[in-house]
Amino acid sequence: METRAAVGRIGIWSREFRNEDPAVAGVLRDAAAELESLGYGAVWIGGGPGVAIARPVLDATTRMIVATGILSVWEHDAAEVAAGAARLNAEYADRFLLGLGVSHGHMVTGYEKPYAKMVDYLDALDAAEPSVKPERRVLAALGPKMLRLSAERAAGAHPYMAPLAHTVSARETLGPGPLLAPEINVVLEREPEVARAAARAHVRPYLELMPNYTNNMRRYGFTDDDIQGGGSDRLIDSLYLWGDEDRIRERVAEFHAAGADHLAIQVVRAAPDTNPPMSEYRRLAAALIG
Repeated sequence: METRAAVGRIGIWSREFRNEDPAVAGVLRDAAAELESLGYGAVWIGGGPGVAIARPVLDATTRMIVATGILSVWEHDAAEVAAGAARLNAEYADRFLLGLGVSHGHMVTGYEKPYAKMVDYLDALDAAEPSVKPERRVLAALGPKMLRLSAERAAGAHPYMAPLAHTVSARETLGPGPLLAPEINVVLEREPEVARAAARAHVRPYLELMPNYTNNMRRYGFTDDDIQGGGSDRLIDSLYLWGDEDRIRERVAEFHAAGADHLAIQVVRAAPDTNPPMSEYRRLAAALIG
């Protein structure tokens, strides 16, 4: 099946499925099966600790795509990744999607020329035996060069922490064919102060430590004043979809209208929990999938 059709319109972006503690394996298995029954098209496992992390979710489901969101090209040998991806796709009927990214300077020793590193990594995936075909991989692209590379050498792009305006320009850069599957942050909370406080707690590390994201925000008109202090209301309201189900549905429709094929929803909670936010997933499924 073509990648765009396979992932569907709505998916989940979750760090919770990274948890390898045997004590919670049953909880995560049940959660994955329920997500599939609710109609979500894909689960993106945040942080990309390695392709094997996808196996439990694949094993618990029969239809959903399971993707790394996102695997750092600095931390994983391309040949080993290719071999692992091939095993998963052979065992699970091509339901594994390899998401790749160039990470962040403060997290990688010797970080330089990230675009060239990604090109070299894609070359290595192509040369591996078995290889990872372009239609089985996506790139965490924000800037124009990486977006163009996503169109030329992958199934498309999986941007993270980007405003609606980025979706508009990303679609223009990619053209009509490639997959555009941005991660979006959702806070199911009507009260503005409560919703924005949860969003600020979540976004602060990105604003303080990850210039890839803040530089991208500046491309779309945000200033240093917007970025400082945990983010201005204008910045928070651009990066976080908050409100009740009706408001979330309206905002999601804006992203689809702007050119997104698939939205990978990350639920942000006022009180973080290591278990998947199943109550929120059920509410969102009813509102967005039906």
